Amino acid sequence: MNPEKDFSPLTPSIVRALNDKLYEKRKVAALEIEKLVREFVAQNSTAQIKHVIQILSQEFALSQHPHSRKGGLIGLAACSIALGKDSGLYLKELIEPVLTCFSDADSRLRYYACEALYNIVKVARGSVLPHFKVLFDGLSKLAADPDPNVKSGSELLDRLLKDIVTESNKFDLVSFIPLLRERIYSNNQYARQFIISWILVLESVPDINLLDYLPEILDGLFQVLGDNSKEIRKMCEVALGEFLKEIKKNPSSVKFAEMANILVIHCQASDDLIQLTAMCWMREFIQLAGRAMLPYSSGILTAVLPCLSYDDRKKSIKEVANVCNQSLMKLVTPEDDEADENKLPVTAPRMEGDPDESKQEVASSGGLDASSDSSFSNTSVFMPASTDRMQVTLNLDGIVQVLDCHLHDSAIGMMTRIAVLKWLYHLYIKTPRKMFRHTDSLFPILLKTLSDESDEVILKDLEVLAEIASSPAGQTEGQELDDGCHLQSGQPELNIPAPTKTSQVGSSGTKGMECSPSTPTMNSYFYKFMINLLKRFSSERKLLEIRGAFVIRQLCLLLNAENIFHSMADILLWEEDLKFASTMVHTLNTILLTSSELFQLRNQLKDLKTLESRNLFCCLYRSWCHNPVTTVSLCFLTQNYKHAYDLIQKFGDLDVTVDFLIEVDKLVQLIECPIFTYLRLQLLDVKNNPYLIKALYGLLMLLPQSNAFQLLSHRLQCVPNPELMQAATDLRIRWYL
Repeated sequence: MNPEKDFSPLTPSIVRALNDKLYEKRKVAALEIEKLVREFVAQNSTAQIKHVIQILSQEFALSQHPHSRKGGLIGLAACSIALGKDSGLYLKELIEPVLTCFSDADSRLRYYACEALYNIVKVARGSVLPHFKVLFDGLSKLAADPDPNVKSGSELLDRLLKDIVTESNKFDLVSFIPLLRERIYSNNQYARQFIISWILVLESVPDINLLDYLPEILDGLFQVLGDNSKEIRKMCEVALGEFLKEIKKNPSSVKFAEMANILVIHCQASDDLIQLTAMCWMREFIQLAGRAMLPYSSGILTAVLPCLSYDDRKKSIKEVANVCNQSLMKLVTPEDDEADENKLPVTAPRMEGDPDESKQEVASSGGLDASSDSSFSNTSVFMPASTDRMQVTLNLDGIVQVLDCHLHDSAIGMMTRIAVLKWLYHLYIKTPRKMFRHTDSLFPILLKTLSDESDEVILKDLEVLAEIASSPAGQTEGQELDDGCHLQSGQPELNIPAPTKTSQVGSSGTKGMECSPSTPTMNSYFYKFMINLLKRFSSERKLLEIRGAFVIRQLCLLLNAENIFHSMADILLWEEDLKFASTMVHTLNTILLTSSELFQLRNQLKDLKTLESRNLFCCLYRSWCHNPVTTVSLCFLTQNYKHAYDLIQKFGDLDVTVDFLIEVDKLVQLIECPIFTYLRLQLLDVKNNPYLIKALYGLLMLLPQSNAFQLLSHRLQCVPNPELMQAATDLRIRWYL
């Protein structure tokens, strides 16, 4: 510093003391400056005051010499003390050089800068608020300072500034939010702690509505929640908890739509605390915002569905995700099946206890792409004001795409697959018209899911397929199918016949669809389903062997059993793979004869009293001929004993294999079951059922010496002797006479 330079009104002794390396001498100089400035204040000499501040700033605080900078800092603090309440007039000149020293390489100088600013702010109090942004910016840097003394000094200044903000009603939150949003993405623990502490303070001030700006900082808050420091995580958890309480109190003023994307991203976080917290927020959003969340359904499902398969280690997340899933599903209603242009705009429901009697409208935007960039640090996510009336549209295409992707993902857990199928079933129930636009694309994966390892998954899958096959909405859409009879190339083909007059007759005498026997509850997808189901059984014999009976029995509960057997018989009639046709017919026959679900159908076939039952028998008979033994059992069921006997007579011309004898063995076992009780009782009426007895003897002659042979032989030994029966009858007649 040039000693000959004029620093007046500062005296040479003050200048020398300010440049001294000893703190005590600089302090003496500061007291002299304070005295001098007080005189200028008394004289109302504004120019002199500005000149003193300028000298201290330019010649000392911003000097290249470290001791001069220290002297300038203590001198500026002295000026502020002397100015008192008038310091607000000179704050820009007082603060800027001090903040510059915050970046000094010398930690002692940074500490003195912090001390000087503390004194300046303490005197000015509320007058510093117009300069809050630069003060906060400087403090946020000191919060991460490696020197403990500097950090301690910054904490004192920080507390003072918080007190000023808390007691003032002139805080400019709008200009502060961009800085807060920027600094919240800091990776430094101390900087994060500093930011969260300020958010907690601002939340506690009644006159500051930080909730309006929550979309700006929510993403950053969730990132801070993943900090390695337990203390910071706890602070952030508290801050998020306070925000959520405020949201519950005032849901009508919350910008749900602007935060939905952020929650979706963090619901997929690898950190358990972040994921659980985001999922809890999502649960509240769905329950509070209601249908306003529907445009974001695809993203929500992307985040929620995988969580449903979590194990007990993530039980809490799983439970909250399940609530989110159920709540979101309930939002889908039949009105979502209407044409979009016919929909009325909806509003967010006013919560119970909301003091505002008028309903605040909630805005919603287009569907969420959950794969979008998860960083919100550089761009604002503000959207139109929530008071604008907006039309809520269910993004069905996006939802179906998400569900379809999850079904195709072999790595997903069982509970997730079940949830996906429940969603598909729910959508077909609530929005059938729109869902049938996606049926052709969903059909292959739904059929493939029948090979799932879980019975629960298969049951839900069958419910969806049954709804597709029986929904009235499928009637119109189904006409666009080429008779529903085309198979993909490269797959085993099932040759489908042109419908016969017989196959066109359904139950109750109703006419079927274009190429299928059906009741009025069936549509053309039903026949397509039967074709593709048989095709799958043909290509996956293991599926037929393990799950075939289970699948068909469940379908008989969900759909019309007569239609199922009628259509499958029609299809199998023209099957070229005779071995598969024989196996399939045997499976269907076993189900028909043994399943409790088919009790009514068996009774219908047993008597053949109606035209419909006779037509069904003729249809089944033609296909059952693929398997000789099942044909005989059908004749036994329908009491066509003479024809059964005639067929057995023809068995002598067949190649009697081990498989053939096994089927005869199984038929004998069936005859001993409760289903054929009526048949066994008819053995008592030898006179009227001779062909039944002959047919059974024919089976006996086919069998080798085996358990089945012994079983049937013992049964036939119980048949009364016709001559003895006649003699007994004659005796009773004579006795009567």
